[in-house]
Amino acid sequence: MKSHLILIVDDENSNRNTLRRVLEREEYRVLESENGKQALALLQTVQPALLITDLKMPKMNGLELLTEVKDLYPNIEVIMMTAYGTVETAVEAMKQGAWDFISKPIKRADLVRAVRKALEKRDLLLENQALKEELANVGSGDWVNSSPAMQKLTEEARQVADSEASVFLVGESGTGKSMLARWIHNRSPRKHKKFITLNCGAIPETLLETELFGHEAGAFTGAKKQRKGRFEVAHQGTLFLDEVTEMSPHLQVKFLRVLQDGEFERIGGHQTMQSDVRIIAATNRNPIEEIKKGNLREDLYYRLNVIPLELPPLRERKEDILILARHFAFKHAERNRRPPKEITPTALEILANWTWSGNVRELQNVLERAVVLCRGENIDVQDLPVNMQNYIPSTDAFHFRVGTSLKDVEKRLIQATLQSVDGDKNKAAKILGITARTLYRREAEWK
Repeated sequence: MKSHLILIVDDENSNRNTLRRVLEREEYRVLESENGKQALALLQTVQPALLITDLKMPKMNGLELLTEVKDLYPNIEVIMMTAYGTVETAVEAMKQGAWDFISKPIKRADLVRAVRKALEKRDLLLENQALKEELANVGSGDWVNSSPAMQKLTEEARQVADSEASVFLVGESGTGKSMLARWIHNRSPRKHKKFITLNCGAIPETLLETELFGHEAGAFTGAKKQRKGRFEVAHQGTLFLDEVTEMSPHLQVKFLRVLQDGEFERIGGHQTMQSDVRIIAATNRNPIEEIKKGNLREDLYYRLNVIPLELPPLRERKEDILILARHFAFKHAERNRRPPKEITPTALEILANWTWSGNVRELQNVLERAVVLCRGENIDVQDLPVNMQNYIPSTDAFHFRVGTSLKDVEKRLIQATLQSVDGDKNKAAKILGITARTLYRREAEWK
């Protein structure tokens, strides 16, 4: 994006003119200032994306100007330049927030490279801020609700959050059931108490009972000391039971008693314990079908299913995919100590139209992999899993964001045309109005 505004601060007119000519030739907009005081006054009325300042100037030197700018306008990147450059000065400038440090006489290539990198960093940071604001408006972190289906679900969850009613979440694996359960807890009167989770499908039946109810010392071989169960630990809080249909019918009977009477005994114990917990249960199966198969007790189902909430699969909420993809890209860049990266329009198009059988969890894994393995400036098609790289949405129409490069537009159009003629390059070239040789050359450029 080369319409950025750049402010040059230098007391030497000839130096300012030279820099202005170079930057304008690169299609940047340029303002000039003779000294730091004048620059600060100018900044009160106009906000450049980048400030390039000399170090040695009368009235206010470059380091002093840098400090003032970073305090007042932290989104403005600063490049320091001087004919008196030393390592110590460069280190001090970097410590105070300068993006780069270049020495006079300035080489055109060094200047252009430093400017481009500084502006790219600024744009990514601003996009990250905008994304966080967007997430604040449509959701929170990984919980995004910009699609109509998720907005409806979120409104229903918000209505039941402040109640004591049991909630039953149904949805495919990876749709965010545990996240929604915590979202409800955090908006409930119990939010200052514990949120305890237990995946019933991940624990053997012999251990699941003690996980739920706890045990006394000596209750069985290996029980050397008393242990509290999840019902006891979650007292006055929320207990989230994931994959509840995996619980054995025998254990479901004991579980039902707790729901009905709020009472239980530890394994090997005789003292009746009181349990005040709110239950949020979840399953990735059809509960009615599980009742028919005998895997889920009907009376337990109706106890749990006071407030049923169904989470839509990711493929049915395309509006959320791009927001989540960019969110995960920034999140995993920070987590894996990688520089923040944007996702190219071509890669975004593939992500938006992928089937996502693994839902949000699959999307998050794909973006973490792309962030870690990406060697380019942005995440592109080659950074996606191999099975996604050759995927082209089956549609006769294309939608491009404003700013999509002609190279990306051409690439997608050629790929879609080739797919429509089963890879016949001569036929595709004829449809596109180019020679087969040109088509072969384009494909070679993409590799």
